[in-house]
Amino acid sequence: MATMTAAQRREQARVEYDAFLRSCPTNQLLDRISDKWVSLVVSALAPGPLRYSDLGRKIAGVSPKMLTQTLRSLERDGILTRSVTPSVPVRVDYELTPLGSNLALLLTAVKDWAETHFDEVRDARERYDAENADA
Repeated sequence: MATMTAAQRREQARVEYDAFLRSCPTNQLLDRISDKWVSLVVSALAPGPLRYSDLGRKIAGVSPKMLTQTLRSLERDGILTRSVTPSVPVRVDYELTPLGSNLALLLTAVKDWAETHFDEVRDARERYDAENADA
């Protein structure tokens, strides 16, 4: 195995984590966290833990299957924890980990931006569509 200089090691590390490369793990992570259900689940959990049923009610339009898949993937990625309390019926709570809370700062800001600027985006879409109707 050839010896590498410090500069070569830095360059190799930089290339290994290049989110613009499809095969890069960071590209795959960006794909995961940019999913709309992920951003809504993380934003919903930002204020504190919620039960599965509360999440389902809070996030309009999410199917039980998609909510379950999203929660499992976020648990696997270390973004949230799942706590089961044995009772009748069983109580399942979801809570962000410190890593998830850090991500929530970003995703909640994006959600807030969308809520604040949607009218501007809608107006821009309408202008664009009117200008390009003949195209």
